[in-house]
Amino acid sequence: MLDVHDLHAFYGKSHILQGVDLRVGEGEIVSLLGRNGVGRTTTCKAIMGLVPPLGRIMFKGRDIAGLRTDLIAHAGIGYVPEDRQIFPTLTVNQNLELGMKQTGKFGRWTFDDMFSLFPNLGERRDNVAAVLSGGEQQMLTMCRTLMGDPELVIIDEPTEGLAPKLVVQVAQLLDEIARRGVSILLVEQKLTIALKISHRLYVMGHGRIVFEGTPADLAANEAVRKEAARSLAGI
Repeated sequence: MLDVHDLHAFYGKSHILQGVDLRVGEGEIVSLLGRNGVGRTTTCKAIMGLVPPLGRIMFKGRDIAGLRTDLIAHAGIGYVPEDRQIFPTLTVNQNLELGMKQTGKFGRWTFDDMFSLFPNLGERRDNVAAVLSGGEQQMLTMCRTLMGDPELVIIDEPTEGLAPKLVVQVAQLLDEIARRGVSILLVEQKLTIALKISHRLYVMGHGRIVFEGTPADLAANEAVRKEAARSLAGI
């Protein structure tokens, strides 16, 4: 579904991504691991057109490298950024409505689905998003993205700073997303979650992919596993 080949990206003169190759198949959960600052978020932003990419980004057989972000989203890729970009003065319901590609037309997901998965959002559906806790705002960001009915969703650090109860809910949501046939590219700090739900894993180091394989492959590779363990929580 997604095939990234020889992806480069720069911030000014800094060469951040230095030939990244990765792929996500239909219905796959693929995790992107590594230390902070190695280029994981930049990879997500380059795929979404938020950072100018150099290289090939194929989505369903079409090269989307360099397209505007809105066109990439309409092509079927959803993006959940790490900085919880909600609309604080709008209600929970209104935030979810803004995620829909066409008002009143639902795809795989409905309001009831979101409120069933995250009851706290249902209880606050008429409240403005500014009064939500940080964890609830993260849930709202994820749910708003899903309301656009993407075929692939890129999720950057969904459990960062969340209470353990919400971490469990996020893991349940990721399972449900995959169950409904949506592919996931997940940037995650908690190694236990990545190992539990991922079909395949990539580990980044200094702008390049340094490991690709299954969770079992990572468990068997002591050197890479130790390197990942130094920077990832939840071991």
